[in-house]
Amino acid sequence: MSAKNTSDSIEEYIKSILAQAGIVELKRSELADVFQVVPSQINYVIKTRFTESRGYIVESKRGGGGYIRIGKIEFSDRHQMFCDLFDNVGERISQQIFTDVIQLLFDEKIMTEREGNLLLATASDLVLGNDAPAIRARMLKKILQQLDRKGI
Repeated sequence: MSAKNTSDSIEEYIKSILAQAGIVELKRSELADVFQVVPSQINYVIKTRFTESRGYIVESKRGGGGYIRIGKIEFSDRHQMFCDLFDNVGERISQQIFTDVIQLLFDEKIMTEREGNLLLATASDLVLGNDAPAIRARMLKKILQQLDRKGI
């Protein structure tokens, strides 16, 4: 059993609220107090773990009455999700974005953990070389087309 770090705990806390309410609105400073961390750590968790490529939409308002609102992107169906993801894959994508999309496919029970790990292993910069971002984008588009039974 691996030890959980503070970022994992913050992520788990936010996800548990999302599971109940569908949307979460929180204040950075209050959440920082709960976990006894600096507000910038809350920012870090939100910026790295609640991204669009992981299926979240984040709205932020700074200042005294500032808040962070996080919602899970809801798709009308899987075909819509595949189309949305496909449309957002540019000519080049980073290893992190690729990883986020594979994680989303796993979270949505479209892909097994083993399948996801195999794809991540083959899509690394180390394997793909100098043109990795372009190759990875083409790979992801083809994966999404293959998974979408209605056809993109």
